[in-house]
Amino acid sequence: MNIDVGESIPKTATDSVLDKVRALPRAPGIYKFKDADGRTIYVGKATSLRSRVGSYFSERNSEGRNGKTSALVAQIADVEYILTGSPMQALQWESDLIKTERPKYNIVLRDDKHYPYVRITVQDEWPRVEIARRSGTDGAKYFGPFTNTLSVRQTMDTLNRLFPYILCTKEITGKDPRPCLYFYIKRCLAPCIGAITNDQYRTQIDRVVRFMEGKAEGVLKELRQEMETASDRLEFEQAAALRDRLRAAERVVEQQAVTTTTREDEDVIGLAQEGTHACIQVFFMRGGRMVGRDHFVLQNAQEEGAPELIGSFLLQFYGGTARLPGRVLIPNRVPDERALRQWLTATAGHAVKLVPAQRGEGARLVRLATRNATDALQQLVLEWVNDLQRTSGALLELQEALNLSTIPERVECFDISHVQGAFTVASMSVLEQAKPKPSEYRRFRIRTVDHNDDFASMAEVLRRRFGHLVTAAQAEHGELGRDEKWAVIPDLVVIDGGKGQLSAAMAVLRDLELEIPTVGLAKEREEIFLPGRSDPVVLPRDSAALFLLQRVRDEAHRFAITYHRASRGKGALRSALDEIPGVGPKRKKALLRQFGSVDGIRQAPVDDLAAVPGMTRSTANLLKERL
Repeated sequence: MNIDVGESIPKTATDSVLDKVRALPRAPGIYKFKDADGRTIYVGKATSLRSRVGSYFSERNSEGRNGKTSALVAQIADVEYILTGSPMQALQWESDLIKTERPKYNIVLRDDKHYPYVRITVQDEWPRVEIARRSGTDGAKYFGPFTNTLSVRQTMDTLNRLFPYILCTKEITGKDPRPCLYFYIKRCLAPCIGAITNDQYRTQIDRVVRFMEGKAEGVLKELRQEMETASDRLEFEQAAALRDRLRAAERVVEQQAVTTTTREDEDVIGLAQEGTHACIQVFFMRGGRMVGRDHFVLQNAQEEGAPELIGSFLLQFYGGTARLPGRVLIPNRVPDERALRQWLTATAGHAVKLVPAQRGEGARLVRLATRNATDALQQLVLEWVNDLQRTSGALLELQEALNLSTIPERVECFDISHVQGAFTVASMSVLEQAKPKPSEYRRFRIRTVDHNDDFASMAEVLRRRFGHLVTAAQAEHGELGRDEKWAVIPDLVVIDGGKGQLSAAMAVLRDLELEIPTVGLAKEREEIFLPGRSDPVVLPRDSAALFLLQRVRDEAHRFAITYHRASRGKGALRSALDEIPGVGPKRKKALLRQFGSVDGIRQAPVDDLAAVPGMTRSTANLLKERL
């Protein structure tokens, strides 16, 4: 609907937004709604941008809006658009933008990372089977996606037991003097020593591919023939090995219940919805047999109908899938079905049918998938409720134990870390609602402290972090610039350390005139030190509150360690010597040659250090002191 100049406009829309809406072209494209902070809050597609976007701001449409749409319209501060050449292209771009920007009001496939695939490098001379995080067009065969890395590893383990293939990364020449351990535990056929030819190995890989494609019957028939041939030749050891593999393969096939009489490859979609979440169950049917199933959670599903939820799932899930079946059975028709079908066909490289299954065997399968989706969602909701109860209980316990005025919904922890006095760095980890928030972790390279002083290093880091907070608070009318990310005030600050580190932290907060609850967590006995209190608080070892503190502390330490690895490189263990005055390259080389490592130098007596060619006693004393 167009917006006429005289039409009544909701007060939530600004003049600048309405001017942009009126100027939109009557052409197909993608539109993006942004809030006052410039964040994308909704992405949509339209055959006519002006009509579709204008409908959000039409007064005569306002009465029929649901709560979700009303909340969206109230937050729109800007509109952007991208013209597209066709509805199919609009689908692709909409899918890409939802995945990359994850807008607040779009239906989003939860945890939509790049789901893992099984990748078989059939294009290589000696193909390998490995995990891939995305599909490609490199000539390899891709199978998946799988919902998590565990399921794909279990699949690969099963494949390797049934059809041993190369597990190592060495170059295959066929001339190695001996095979590796995998050969002796019957997990590899040892092409490295020439125990199998390339043709024979490729036959094995072909079986892996066909087994993954659901064509297990032909593979089982070949294994049975090989077993009988080996037995006729009196090769009983080989026949026994083939027998064991055949039985294992038959057990796997038996677990894949036959649920359809058709031999077509198809996926079956079931949907369940409850509150703000929806669950999709997918049955992967190949050659009339279920070869796998997975469930997926959709967020922001409130007040959305089944057609919109199914359409959003198809768009996001199949956008990164390498192998699409010829048919996808769905519970009902979806919006833009023709464009979606064309897009799926282009993605798959072959015709893909979207079949709303209303009767017969297809409807039975959809009902079965729906029942499984309902069961999965009920289990997930139960887990969420239990998790919320545990989280709330832990936060309340922590508030009570530390005598805090508010529930510590945001906790920041600071850790100082160094290796043998060198490369001192600090890290900040964050828990929100008792869950890690890695996007807000920060790390710092110590600038003002040139020696091993944890107290001074802690003071520097807190001054930098909370100095930004003060600057952000003093900024006028939200014009925070680069300090905006520091503007959040934590409910609790945790210092990794005891009284000394806590005192250094409190001195900085007093200087900045900040009153933020702060405690120190000493690692050795897990004691919690509070300002102005001599005796530490000791929580029970099984306390949920202590677990939260340990978790945020361990996250900070882990984050600091990764920073070390990135910053110091391969010379990390020798870096401490570089920090000692008087120990240059020649002396360092002589010391390492004499004692083997930095740890060996540290353990050596001063007399032995001074006896190293080129060393002096004063330098040996300094070396002993610093290490």
